[in-house]
Amino acid sequence: MATKKSSSDDLLAPVTLAVGQEDLLLDRAVREVVAAARAADADTDVRDLAPEQLQPGALAELTSPSLFSERKVLVMRNAQDLPADTIKEIKAYLDDPAEEITLVVLHAGGAKGKGLLEAARKAGAREVACPKTTKPAERLTFVRQEFRSLGRSATPEACQALVDAIGSDLRELASAVAQLTADVDGTIDEAVVARYYTGRAEASSFTVADRAVEGRAAEALEALRWSLSTGVAPVLITSALAQGVRAIGKLSSARGGRPADLARELGMPPWKIDRVRQQMRGWTPDGVSVALRAVAEADAGVKGGGDDPEYALEKAVVAIARAARMRRA
Repeated sequence: MATKKSSSDDLLAPVTLAVGQEDLLLDRAVREVVAAARAADADTDVRDLAPEQLQPGALAELTSPSLFSERKVLVMRNAQDLPADTIKEIKAYLDDPAEEITLVVLHAGGAKGKGLLEAARKAGAREVACPKTTKPAERLTFVRQEFRSLGRSATPEACQALVDAIGSDLRELASAVAQLTADVDGTIDEAVVARYYTGRAEASSFTVADRAVEGRAAEALEALRWSLSTGVAPVLITSALAQGVRAIGKLSSARGGRPADLARELGMPPWKIDRVRQQMRGWTPDGVSVALRAVAEADAGVKGGGDDPEYALEKAVVAIARAARMRRA
């Protein structure tokens, strides 16, 4: 759900200002206001307007008193692109908004059209932040909030697995959360997410690798068997295992520093630096060597050097998980 920056929770405030570039959150901000208006008056007139529909004079016509005194919601999209004369009219309207009319102004933020933003804020508009989510941690927070807003519980591992499987599209993430909550009773865990979404080969192979380098042998084997049963190629799994172990080795031998600095040095995205730092607890240089040998043997096994690729992968997963616990042992 979009984050409210204003202290006011009045969805029927005269003006709601939705600021940002995340389409899903902007649309939700509009839907919330429309739903509240129609709850108050089922005959509410909703006008969804693009900048080209708001030429000078249009606002006065739209906000003029209705013969039937009906409630209205006026949605102004891409307000940063409105003509200067229309922005001037809106600013004047903000000083004396009409009763029974709710204005929803959607603005991308930034310098363009900043005067309208400042005027709406000065007028006490209810504000909703709709920032574009660019970081994995933000998407993870979004998924957790989605489950919470639907009154459901999901484990941290399940939330992370869903982000890994779906990617960066918030609409797809929201849809996936809605599907899981509708179809599954009780707490949603990683196994549930796997049943629905491990058809995505890259996500499932990296789930195997993540669990293995974290020393969670049983979970890694479960993910491995599920991946193989859904048709994931063994070579993708050995590749993911190799990447996981090499990342541990690279970061353990690197000098300390900020994630951004290490990311440049090691050729990894900053979010991966944070994840690998959590995974490398328990690892030793000897453990990395053991794990790399296990990956090499598995790679040979799945490429024709052995009779049973699945056994080769299981053996590698167990060896890597044990290597991850060497320091703790």
